Amino acid sequence: MVERQNDSELSDILSAASDPTRRAILTFLAQEGPMRVTDIAGRFDMSLNAVSKHIKVLEAVGLVRRRKEWREHLIEIDLGPIG
Repeated sequence: MVERQNDSELSDILSAASDPTRRAILTFLAQEGPMRVTDIAGRFDMSLNAVSKHIKVLEAVGLVRRRKEWREHLIEIDLGPIG
């Protein structure tokens, strides 16, 4: 059984993943691997800024992480918090 520091952490993770856009982002990353923010945003009918905010929510709870390669910022899934 996975132990958490507190129920609040689990609630934050579930809340972040409850949004359909964020679930779609997680699905894309799980299926296709690390992607640039602009590539993720291109799959949605919303601004780059809006998608970036969704990614920041996922980053805050640890479901994705940002990796910098040269000038590119790649977003990759990290299921550690729920695994």
